[in-house]
Amino acid sequence: MRIGSIINGQERNEDDRESLAVLNPYNHEEIGMLALATQDDLNDAVESAFRTYHDSMKGMSAHQRGEILRNAADLLVEQKDEFTSILVQEAGKPLKYSKGEVDRAIQVLRFASELAKNIYGELIPMDAAPRGQNRMGMVTRKPLGVVGAITPFNFPLNLSLHKLAPAIAAGNTIVFKPAEKTPISAYKLVKLFEQAGLPNGVLNLVIGTGKEVGEPLVQHDKVNKITFTGSVPVGKNIRASAGLKKVTLELGSNSPNILFEDANVEDAVEKLTTGAFAFSGQVCISAQRIYVHQTIYEDFLKKYKESTNKLTIGDPASEETDIGPMINEDEAKRAKEWIDDAVENGATLQSGGERSGTILEPTILTDVKKNMKVIAQEVFAPIVSVMPFETEEEVVKRSNDSIYGLQAGVFTKDIDRAFRVANQLEMGGVWINEISTYRQDNHPYGGVKQSGLGKEGVKYAIDDMTEMKFIGVKLQGKE
Repeated sequence: MRIGSIINGQERNEDDRESLAVLNPYNHEEIGMLALATQDDLNDAVESAFRTYHDSMKGMSAHQRGEILRNAADLLVEQKDEFTSILVQEAGKPLKYSKGEVDRAIQVLRFASELAKNIYGELIPMDAAPRGQNRMGMVTRKPLGVVGAITPFNFPLNLSLHKLAPAIAAGNTIVFKPAEKTPISAYKLVKLFEQAGLPNGVLNLVIGTGKEVGEPLVQHDKVNKITFTGSVPVGKNIRASAGLKKVTLELGSNSPNILFEDANVEDAVEKLTTGAFAFSGQVCISAQRIYVHQTIYEDFLKKYKESTNKLTIGDPASEETDIGPMINEDEAKRAKEWIDDAVENGATLQSGGERSGTILEPTILTDVKKNMKVIAQEVFAPIVSVMPFETEEEVVKRSNDSIYGLQAGVFTKDIDRAFRVANQLEMGGVWINEISTYRQDNHPYGGVKQSGLGKEGVKYAIDDMTEMKFIGVKLQGKE
């Protein structure tokens, strides 16, 4: 299968283009061949989006946009098995998690369909100010224009739709650059939107490298917003080069999960086994740091190891598989090096730690130090560190001792303590009696510190993909 960029409804996959193979991370079989885009293609995509916005999209009614998004959701339901299979093959995501991603993607489209028809403005009480009598002030929300969407490999369908669906709901056009490792789902998604009735030129796909098409997209003067999910270094470069564009950045994390002495240990063990190791830990809000009160630490650790050791490692296409491959062997090697470095410097390996090709065993570490990479940085791998603590003040301080602040979990039956700790944690979001890894597609999602800028979650993304516009009226009559 050879695929190329889709610009104004036309695919560009000529044989003389530079090519790149897409490989299954588990068995390394070639599942597709990319005809890579050039900077000229990127410029054509932006021009197509810009022209389409001004010629037609800007005037498309909310009802029409909502209908297209609803059609896309219905089509995705029909094509669920096909998209699930693509995610298993291109991302190496276990079947059960691939099915879950498609289900969430359907939900994102349905949320966006509903919200497209509910983008409200407001009336301003102009007579609240001196000389404001006989004046009416209105605030409306207008689309921005061209949105550049740059998406990662780990949720190639759902995280793409967290950018595309709100952009369409708000009335924008899009230039869409997916990760080179997982472009097939993006290609199929653009085709699905075509089937759903989205006009040519609204959604333009450019399949290429960050250097060739990503950087020019960020810098293009006809692009009004960049929305990006990926690494901190790339996010910083985007912010530095985007100029006056709006920017949303969803970056890294090393999410803390805190278990107080009254936590339900069995429940926390079950949830954190999934929370740390689902999709081999390649999740921004994966449970990376687990702080356990010293009175339940040994009991938790024993049960957590037992639960982790029951996970099934193998072919992601199998319904039974819990742990499949990482996205490529370089990432698996890097994660293994971090484990070895931690152990060499005093950490204790409680479970896992072995690598075979792209597969890294789910790994539990204890006796870690705060300057170790497995604690200080984002592991993005099936590695979790379990640490005891004594006091609430101590664990809040340790949780906040990070450059990141995306999402956290707090386990306790004490409602006062739960809210007290949640309010003190320097995070974009905190779950009480739920793992940091849990995300719904309708709540605001985004971090503080170096975890990013702005918020996703369909309603909140729509807000940031529109511009407030004030219209004032001086009514005729007596002053």
